[in-house]
Amino acid sequence: MPHRIIFDTDSAVFNDDAAALAMLAGRPDVVDILGVTVVAGNYPVPQGAEHMLHLLELIGADDIPLYLGAESPLVNSPAQAARQEARWGPVSFKGAFDAGDQVGPPHGGRFAAARPRATGAVPFLIDTIERHPHEVTLVAVGPMTNVALALRQRPDLAPLVKRLVFMGGNARVPGNVTPAAEFNLWFDPEAAQAVLALPIPDTVMFGLDVTNHAPLRKPLFDRMVATDTPLTRLMRHDMAPRFDTDTAATYQVWDCITAAWLIDPSIVTVSERLPIAVDTTFGPTYGGFDRHTIVSRRRVTCRRCP
Repeated sequence: MPHRIIFDTDSAVFNDDAAALAMLAGRPDVVDILGVTVVAGNYPVPQGAEHMLHLLELIGADDIPLYLGAESPLVNSPAQAARQEARWGPVSFKGAFDAGDQVGPPHGGRFAAARPRATGAVPFLIDTIERHPHEVTLVAVGPMTNVALALRQRPDLAPLVKRLVFMGGNARVPGNVTPAAEFNLWFDPEAAQAVLALPIPDTVMFGLDVTNHAPLRKPLFDRMVATDTPLTRLMRHDMAPRFDTDTAATYQVWDCITAAWLIDPSIVTVSERLPIAVDTTFGPTYGGFDRHTIVSRRRVTCRRCP
């Protein structure tokens, strides 16, 4: 029976969030996507939702319901990010904090016909976990604000989640927005720490330690877009400019590694269990891992990565 999942995303024009969702939607024999929930991160929620609705329509999966989620982190804010930069140096990407309020049509110039469901992401998460105890995998490829809010309201549901699979964090490599922190955890570290502290039976992390080893390069990109389809046209629109400028460039596809593992767990050949905690103290390591919790020295690797 296919794995039941909820895909919790901060979206993008295409890139890794949309590519990961397209990968999962293309394997209904393995994955049953119960819904897509959108959270602030790369984009504000209204714009992110339009990107996801457009993608679902493009791939013929617009029967998958989409729910709007948290529009801001639990604590972090544009003002706090500005204070962090002033005191401890640049934050290289601030996502929704730097975006305006205007919502534009996705690539192609028109909005998708399907609209977000009236139910919000948090009630949907609560109701779905309650109706399918021990069956739902939460796939969090953005900040974990939606998951934290749902399980804050109903902490009794944490043991009823089958598994949490998240893309985020950096155990032993530098962050990608500050020296200490990866974006998804930096954007809402309080949410990540709240979720990781709960008694969810199984939690699987795909951090920069793994995803840094599997960037997309031009030869593979060219093979992927060689056939002209609506999806490959979207890929070219979003990704080709970087490769056109620099043929040696790489494109990080963080969330795709997470999706690939859900489809075929054999791509991961070595894993380890780590007690981890997210640093929620406002300082230079805000949003990174508390290094006292990183005790093991084994590496996590994957095979057949591009």
